[in-house]
Amino acid sequence: MTGAARGRVRYASVVAGLLAALALAVVAGLALGSVRIPPGDVLAILGGRAEPSPFRTIVLDVRLPRVLLGAVVGAGLAVVGTVLQALVRNRLADPFLLGISSGASAGAVLVLVLGIGGGITTTVAMPAAAFAGALLALVLVYALSRSGGTMTGGRLVLAGVAVSYILSALTTLVLVVSGRPEHVQEAMFWSLGGLGSARWDSLLLPAAVLAVGIAALIALARPLDLLLAGEEGATVLGLDTSRFRAAAFVLASLVTAVMVAASGAVGFVGLMVPHAARMAVGATHRTLLPVAALGGAVVLVAADLAARTVAAPQDIPVGVLTALTGGPLFLLLMRRRPEGAPV
Repeated sequence: MTGAARGRVRYASVVAGLLAALALAVVAGLALGSVRIPPGDVLAILGGRAEPSPFRTIVLDVRLPRVLLGAVVGAGLAVVGTVLQALVRNRLADPFLLGISSGASAGAVLVLVLGIGGGITTTVAMPAAAFAGALLALVLVYALSRSGGTMTGGRLVLAGVAVSYILSALTTLVLVVSGRPEHVQEAMFWSLGGLGSARWDSLLLPAAVLAVGIAALIALARPLDLLLAGEEGATVLGLDTSRFRAAAFVLASLVTAVMVAASGAVGFVGLMVPHAARMAVGATHRTLLPVAALGGAVVLVAADLAARTVAAPQDIPVGVLTALTGGPLFLLLMRRRPEGAPV
């Protein structure tokens, strides 16, 4: 068997394994919770073979939208993290670290507090404001991280952390001066991340944006691969790096904003999953992006299941669990990267 054939077999095995893991995570997410439902009953309900019962309502109307939203958001954040790491050539980059999630949260909370959009707040005004906040944060981080016309990994991380803190502080300030304490609990949803408000009508926009975003980014796989050769190498090979980065940053911001508008700021999924995906299938983005999407879906569905069951009946914000696991991983990556090594 040739090396290319072995590579295809390995890739197919990884994809099949992730699909199986996702299926198991989905069934577990539908079966487990404050009310435990036998997996056989879950499969019968999904197959339309079950009689009307309280279990059917729990599975189809409460848990299934939440599980599917977790899969969509996890896939979206993982794909965006993979793309951002290629765009800035920094393996420690992700939407949370670069301030995009904080910007999206700030925009969404501002709309929530001001009541902009009336009845369309959750479907139109909030994602639009989240997108504007995410794009503003990304522009600020990009500008602050450039020194002498070039971007450095260290300045990028520092700028992202600084912008995240500033936007988080502004979000808190808006809540304090609004004089509307009833919004504090809802704002906590954006700052900590959670899928508890998932409904079928809140799933449509994130799913559509994810499908279009992944298709567009896979179409951009070759330019992303060229960026791995460096700025000069990509330019020599015919890539207009400035225009491509600008377009890809906007697309990444759009996907992130919609995901954050649906789930709040769930951190570290976009940092952890791309590394695992690269170890499994390599750095070629045409194969890397689908694996990252599946891996992100598995991770967030599993994390949300843990958030619902670890302290049941209390529902822990899923962003807390991803931060508890992602934070130590981030420190490990920082320790293991050789001093002066490219990021």
